[in-house]
Amino acid sequence: MYPNLYYVLNDWFGWKINAFKIFYTFGIFVALSFIAAAYFLTLELKRKEKDGLLQPREETITAGQPASFFDLLINGIVGFIFGYKLIGVFIASRSQGLDIQDYIFSSSGSWAGGIAVAALLVYFKYREKNKQKLSKPEKRIIRVWPHDRIGDMVIFALVFGIIGAKLFDNLENWDRFIQNPIGNLISPSGLTFYGGLICAAIAICIYAKKKGINILHLCDSFAPALMIAYAVGRIGCQVAGDGDWGIYNSAYISDVPGHVVVATPQVFNNKLHQYAPYFLNGGVTDPAGNTVVVTDRHSETLEKVPHKSFKGPRFLPKWMFAFTYPHNVNEDGILLPDCNDKYCRALPQPVFPTPFYETVVCTLLFLFLWLIRRRIKIAGVMFCIYLICNGVERFLVETIRVNTTYSIFGIHPTQAELISAALVIVGVIGIIVFKRKHRVGNA
Repeated sequence: MYPNLYYVLNDWFGWKINAFKIFYTFGIFVALSFIAAAYFLTLELKRKEKDGLLQPREETITAGQPASFFDLLINGIVGFIFGYKLIGVFIASRSQGLDIQDYIFSSSGSWAGGIAVAALLVYFKYREKNKQKLSKPEKRIIRVWPHDRIGDMVIFALVFGIIGAKLFDNLENWDRFIQNPIGNLISPSGLTFYGGLICAAIAICIYAKKKGINILHLCDSFAPALMIAYAVGRIGCQVAGDGDWGIYNSAYISDVPGHVVVATPQVFNNKLHQYAPYFLNGGVTDPAGNTVVVTDRHSETLEKVPHKSFKGPRFLPKWMFAFTYPHNVNEDGILLPDCNDKYCRALPQPVFPTPFYETVVCTLLFLFLWLIRRRIKIAGVMFCIYLICNGVERFLVETIRVNTTYSIFGIHPTQAELISAALVIVGVIGIIVFKRKHRVGNA
């Protein structure tokens, strides 16, 4: 596992550069997922614009104005925050034993770095506006196409996506939230995909309506982009080991920390008893003999530890079916031998690597959506197909994943199962409604 770029460079090239610990692999892949989504969304919006399905909107702007105080202020604030934290963490990273993550979310930083970057961004903004300045500013009417607004949509998706992901995660883990509300809200871990999707979708639809963009065609354009974004984002979950893994695969065991071998049911049960404190209380014993709680995922009894047995084909790597996530970013599991850094733990028993499965399946679903998009002529149907594909995929993967469950009329679904089932139902009803309206409109 590679919690951050430090581990990537150390493993691949033998470099040990502490400054790269600030670049968390999960965050990198989230950024890449936004880039991938923006790229394919741009292609699809341009196609719909060319086909006359999306129209531009005329807007009046004032050209030739110098940089306003507000422009310079915003650039200065953004520059100061980045300089204060990034330059500060680069300087502080020279200290041994520094927790980069704690530093990022603390009040510590470099005042000199913040002021320097703020001054630089203010200067660049001033120079940019000064080049465009006219002796007499003039009003101009320009045509803005939907694809020109993708930058704004990405910002809305990022901001409201994170807010929604944190909100739904804390609702799903209410007991944990109550214990430390502020800590859980600002923590970089703990994000729920559906929460981000729902809140970002609402924000973007409101924005699109204000800008006169046809929402149905916009949603259809988003369908393939959302699927590939999810696939790329799940790579980050797999690489970082963020805790979004599945239940235990009892066809394998970890004979030594981080190493997986095939096992019998009896050997698997013996391993459960060996690490009983972990499976029952989430605790492990550290070298000093003290019990350390490393996870909140535990069971009432060893018999209730969630697991399924599936032995993969011999010609495929074992990690595709059973993985212990060594050096995971959650610091979950037992200590790895000869490791003295921050992320030195691996799960005591291998689990199903569900993020890997979702990356593969969602990449295939993206290709499916991308291939059929030109054949779908009824507005709204494409997005409904996405909802069905997304809902089915997520519902199936939840069968081998451990999450908080709810008790509803004797059944115990997870939050993701409830939402994914709702998405499938909405998708099916949507296709029926849109097709019926299309037939009535053409009658």
